[in-house]
Amino acid sequence: MPSCKSKQSAGEKNFVILEEEEHQRGGVSLIANFSINDYLSSNRERFEAVSKYIWEHPETRYQEFESAAFLADELEKEGFQVERGVGGIETAFVATFGKGKPVIGFLGEFDALSGLSQKANTTTQEPIEAGGVGHGCGHNLLGTGSLSAAYAVKAYMEDHQVNGTVKFYGCPAEEGGSGKTFLVREGVFDGLDVALTWHPSYANSIMSLSSLANYQVYFRFKGVASHAANSPHLGRSALDAVELMNVGVNYLREHVVQEARMHYAITNSGGISPNVVQSEAEVLYLIRAPKVSQVDDIYKRICKIAEGAALMTETEMSIVFDKACSNYEPNRALERILHEKLVEAGPVQPTEEEKQFAEKIWNTLSEGEKKNFIAGMESFGYQGDGSEFEGKFLADIISDYVPSDKVMAGSTDVSDVSWVVPTAQLTTATSAIGTPLHTWQMVTQGIGSFAHSGMLLAAESMAAAAIHLFENEEDLEAVKAEHAERRAKEPYFCPIPEGVKPSATK
Repeated sequence: MPSCKSKQSAGEKNFVILEEEEHQRGGVSLIANFSINDYLSSNRERFEAVSKYIWEHPETRYQEFESAAFLADELEKEGFQVERGVGGIETAFVATFGKGKPVIGFLGEFDALSGLSQKANTTTQEPIEAGGVGHGCGHNLLGTGSLSAAYAVKAYMEDHQVNGTVKFYGCPAEEGGSGKTFLVREGVFDGLDVALTWHPSYANSIMSLSSLANYQVYFRFKGVASHAANSPHLGRSALDAVELMNVGVNYLREHVVQEARMHYAITNSGGISPNVVQSEAEVLYLIRAPKVSQVDDIYKRICKIAEGAALMTETEMSIVFDKACSNYEPNRALERILHEKLVEAGPVQPTEEEKQFAEKIWNTLSEGEKKNFIAGMESFGYQGDGSEFEGKFLADIISDYVPSDKVMAGSTDVSDVSWVVPTAQLTTATSAIGTPLHTWQMVTQGIGSFAHSGMLLAAESMAAAAIHLFENEEDLEAVKAEHAERRAKEPYFCPIPEGVKPSATK
């Protein structure tokens, strides 16, 4: 069996649990006869097979039928009790082992992205299917890594007759669907004491930054069709309304908070015949800002612009709210524990073959992408100037943990979980330095040996953090107290209105 990951020296930084006697070695709690690293290493081929299955069956938001069923089946085989279709979402599920407190959960994702079909382990863009779906954000790794951590904790609990509960949350539609936000709204995470998760990247660090909240909303215009030459005066163009709305929003950009982002895509232009006045048109807006309240203010102003566009064109306008998510709320006490376990596990030491492949991937990046690699790392919590990566193409160090008040220029539905449950996230290197998310380069590296080693490093770190919380009630109470203090100052409200239902498309 191949090792979970290459260590700097045999047995170094390996989280071990010794039975009966407890003692300290370099700050690690030892309770013998159980090694998380050994457990993951001995099951590596099994976990790689799970990752590869999900990678080979890419599915977009709320359409993850094969991936969700496969993961749920695997968890049942492992002895978890699985509840499917939770929160009214067919591809969402919760797997549970054990009983009583504490209840520690691992969040797993498995959705993919359209237009990113790509062959594995190549250095050129080669779609498997033109325009097809691919795992451009590494969610095959994310879901499998969290599952691996849940398995390791279960094995420990069985070995040591531990009271408590471990849960794996099968979370669909992170990409553009805010699946977890819907699940939070439906109370799926109620009763959970702590949530742990991770995300693939090209860094090894704690994801300590907040994130942007967002709303995603369709604006639909209905006009009157007419012959564009013979009777244009009788027509009322819905496409004109969309264009005028976009112009108005572009003028609004100067008058919102600096961190705000307003993206749009015309999803229905009303047809392809220029000699017909377009009677219907639609534009989809994604509105982001550091706080939900800021997003809501901008959204209300955009609604007024849409109303104005409808008035100017004498068309009718309707709004369809698609999804939303909150800003991420870090839990510093939990992050410190997770970082401690990441450091103890130690970084992956790449092989020469992995280094050579990573260099070839680096050479496919644009000059802008190469220059941006430090900013990409910083968004995942990296601290430093990048000098330690001089001449390297894979990250082989673990970043220091420095809590930050900065905001990542992106959004995640993990955020809503963090408002209702103490939550911490880490990232591990699974791709070549500089690899942007949502690209063919990310897809092609998604089932390579280095990616799977990074995945199991994440699993080891999360499992060790969970076991630490089972063993150390005082630390768990500190984590929960920090969360309670934040919520006392700023209670949570779900940004998705009650009447809005999750769907693949609107």
